[in-house]
Amino acid sequence: MTVNLLDYDLPGLTGYFAELGEKPFRAKQVMRWMHHFGAADFAEMSDLAKSLREKLGQLATVTPPSMMAEQASSDGTRKWLLDVGSMNGVETVFIPDDARGTLCVSSQVGCALECTFCSTGRQGFNRNLSVAEIIGQLWWANHALGHDPKGQRIITNVVMMGMGEPLANYTNVVTALNIMLDDHAYGLSRRRVTVSTSGLVPAMDRLRADCPVALAVSLHAPNDRLRDVIVPINRKYPLAELMAACLRYLEKAPRDFVTFEYVMLDGINDQPEHARQLIELVRDVPCKFNLIPFNPFPDSGYRCSRGDAMRRFRDILMQAGHIVTTRKTRGDDIDAACGQLAGQVQDKTRRVMRRMEVSH
Repeated sequence: MTVNLLDYDLPGLTGYFAELGEKPFRAKQVMRWMHHFGAADFAEMSDLAKSLREKLGQLATVTPPSMMAEQASSDGTRKWLLDVGSMNGVETVFIPDDARGTLCVSSQVGCALECTFCSTGRQGFNRNLSVAEIIGQLWWANHALGHDPKGQRIITNVVMMGMGEPLANYTNVVTALNIMLDDHAYGLSRRRVTVSTSGLVPAMDRLRADCPVALAVSLHAPNDRLRDVIVPINRKYPLAELMAACLRYLEKAPRDFVTFEYVMLDGINDQPEHARQLIELVRDVPCKFNLIPFNPFPDSGYRCSRGDAMRRFRDILMQAGHIVTTRKTRGDDIDAACGQLAGQVQDKTRRVMRRMEVSH
């Protein structure tokens, strides 16, 4: 049985080569070929001994997910549906900006957390993605996008904000993060790689110790009563525990901050009293806020906050001294905006079926 070398970070690949009786530097060479140069054919790896190339050809592969569909938005955003087998597909989105190019990467086929405003959560859940399927999204997007006129990679930032809850697929996500940060692979700085979580507190503590990349928290409500409804994982890890975990996360890097993501829902969480509750909630946490206009999808039950409500909410936070950005909606004409990713999910939770039974 062949192994997919995209499943290995450098320590894992070094161990694999040791089992083959090869020296550790071979792992670094192959990492560079796979990730830095984007090679999938061992015959291209010209500084490997011919005998090793032949051995790898028999025992291993470099196999990223294949593309099922591609869409391009009028604003330059691109979305790919990638085949992860068994009639499942995950979506990966590239968002160009003046100073950077950001790739939004999925970690699961669907999502088990059922946040009420999120289209991905409505699709149910099938399984965790493997390391190869996670890092393969970056591998594939680099192939598709190429380099800029100066020869630099177009993708400068990665956000784990696609389909799924990254910290619910902890081991595979951290291995993929290690590959993103490795100088023999993509060489991204930890501040250019962001993990977004709905608030899995124990896993946040593990990430702090294992791979402290930038942290974003999907907050979306300033009190437990409201967040219990919008983000149901809050019932297990309420806001007091979540804020304490955010503070612990920043202990090793006091110059860092947490980004709190807050989707703006008309009449639900966008009132002045909500903004004031939010200020009190994060009083001790170094942070900034990213306000996200709600992106509608069929039968969501929500509407996006009005422009004047969002501006009022933003101004209250800013007057309290917080840095606040309002996310510019990108890719909404191809359903690539925040909360719209749905992919193709063979639901093992029967979530869609249960919802249909209740409605009838």
